[in-house]
Amino acid sequence: MPHHVALLRGINVGGRNAVPMKALAPCIEAGGYTQVRTYIQSGNVLFEAGETDARALEVDLERRIETEFGFPVPVVVRSAEEMQETVRSAPPIFGSPDHRCDVIFLKHPLDSEEAFAALPSPREGVDQSWIGPGALYFARLTALASKSRLSQIASSPIYPRITVRNWNTTTKLAAMLDDRHDGVA
Repeated sequence: MPHHVALLRGINVGGRNAVPMKALAPCIEAGGYTQVRTYIQSGNVLFEAGETDARALEVDLERRIETEFGFPVPVVVRSAEEMQETVRSAPPIFGSPDHRCDVIFLKHPLDSEEAFAALPSPREGVDQSWIGPGALYFARLTALASKSRLSQIASSPIYPRITVRNWNTTTKLAAMLDDRHDGVA
């Protein structure tokens, strides 16, 4: 069965929208998803599903999570192949100790060009951004990170339709999806 990751947006932040990972996994499994595993509290769920349409998976997972926890949680789904492509397509500076790097994952049907146009203008000498496959890449110089304009994305019209993961989390999720040796998706 195809391997996927669900990236939940806005949970377990500042004491709001609490979703315990121990309760999240059974909620997902109840929908017939298999090999369900969570990764860190920010809401990353790895799973196998017979369904391959990411939009259908997003809708189903959002419904299940809202029913279980009582509040809506936007979900972005990526297949193992899509996550690998996101990592392969990253700009060369991603992973550099001189930069803090994030991947902005786009919820279906938001496209990269529309999302890129809505990003805050980069601060000269601090921020850089790029269009990627179903995502945007955003980097800022570590030494000047407090001057970055990335936080301004919260006031952009695309904010409800994105979720952000740092580069370390993104690469870890891609590796976990690719790891088939222990039978965990």
